Amino acid sequence: MSVQPIDRYVERIAPDVQTAVMENSITATQKRHDALFGDYEDPDKIRRIAGAIKQHTVEHLDRYLPQAEEKLKANGVKVHWASDGEEANRIVFEIMRSKKATKVVKSKSMVSEETELGHYLEERGMECVETDLGEYIVQIDNDHPSHIVKPIIHKNRQDVARSFEREGLGEYNDDPEVITHRARKHLRGKYMEADVGITGANFVSAESGRMLLITNEGNSRFCLAPTKVHIAMVGIEKLVPKDRDLSVMLNLLARSATGQRLTVYTEFISGPKSAAQPDGPEEMHLIFLDNRRTQVLESDCREILRCIRCGACMNVCPVYRQASGFAYRSVYPGPLGAVLSPLLASKFADYADLPKASSLCGACNEVCPVDIPIPDLLLRLRDKAKVEGIKSPGTPPMGMWATMASKPVLWKTALSAGKMMDFFPKSMIPVPAFQAWYKKKDLPEWHGKRFRSWMANRPNPKKNDQPEASEK
Repeated sequence: MSVQPIDRYVERIAPDVQTAVMENSITATQKRHDALFGDYEDPDKIRRIAGAIKQHTVEHLDRYLPQAEEKLKANGVKVHWASDGEEANRIVFEIMRSKKATKVVKSKSMVSEETELGHYLEERGMECVETDLGEYIVQIDNDHPSHIVKPIIHKNRQDVARSFEREGLGEYNDDPEVITHRARKHLRGKYMEADVGITGANFVSAESGRMLLITNEGNSRFCLAPTKVHIAMVGIEKLVPKDRDLSVMLNLLARSATGQRLTVYTEFISGPKSAAQPDGPEEMHLIFLDNRRTQVLESDCREILRCIRCGACMNVCPVYRQASGFAYRSVYPGPLGAVLSPLLASKFADYADLPKASSLCGACNEVCPVDIPIPDLLLRLRDKAKVEGIKSPGTPPMGMWATMASKPVLWKTALSAGKMMDFFPKSMIPVPAFQAWYKKKDLPEWHGKRFRSWMANRPNPKKNDQPEASEK
């Protein structure tokens, strides 16, 4: 039996990287729980409301996208439509060339990671600087983000200190305060030199055309203050119908992503600066990107378009914690990526193995702030691969299991025979597939009793035991 690509990656992952990802993920999950359950009696009710809002929006994009475009234009924003990443990048480049711009600062944006905008601009002679600290470190290391909220979850402060020393930002010093100060000093010069500021958007209100940006470092605000042109690249699914819907999303997003009640910087942007404002972009462009999202909308996995990019599903996922983001070979890792990456890919077969990289424990659904049924979507994609005849690594033959599971006598016999495995040394089991499995997993020590014995010998309730009539 062949091994899944994620399993192969885990075999090579450095122990310190695995430790960093594991510890950060566990901490983030606990902070999310404390923030939500400490503030709300029933967080699940709010999640269901948020999920309903986003699902309604996704189901009615044909209504809300034109409405948003109309409001944005009324606010002075120039709206563009891009069918794929190449077209979106080309629009950005043409805007910059029309303004004779050569330097751009970019706030953290997963959709621009999706289109590889930074590399596209650099290949055409533009200086493109990431301004989020984590994204900047990824950029100077010629690396990739391994988490959608914490791009360098796989690195430690010693790694960052070595990178800064290599880039001439100071002698080796792994004090977080020193690292942050050096980054701030270097990047603020870049803000002042830039011609264009590029951002994504967390949400866009179809009612008012307001765009919402949230960060903890203020880098989006710095991107916009000194530059003359603001370009926002936004996935078509990032809409909400009304301004009031933003309050629901804001209360969930920060708590789910970082365990905060609210991110440090929350910006509502209606358009370019007005005549009364002393600073800010004089021109604003918003690019709505499809990039196969309409195909996702047509599929039976459209619920994934609810996602608000909080990263909670990654933090809680036992597979992500062991494998890290790079194992998913995509911009979007973890349970989100296991669903979204195959759907956004031009060739589904290239990522058809990802839906199988899950224990289907359901934790991702339990923490999702918009209540996406991720385990159900993973099963649908597994079925899609089966129907299309795509055989991905790590799939064991299931015919024998199906036969045993449907015949009680065979099943009981197999269970009895399975007890013998407790007494065999691993080296005596000749099947290569079991040998590979045993390298990573041990049978747990037995505790308790056998379920079937308990079931057969449990006390039976009295038959026909009717409650006595109460006295009137």
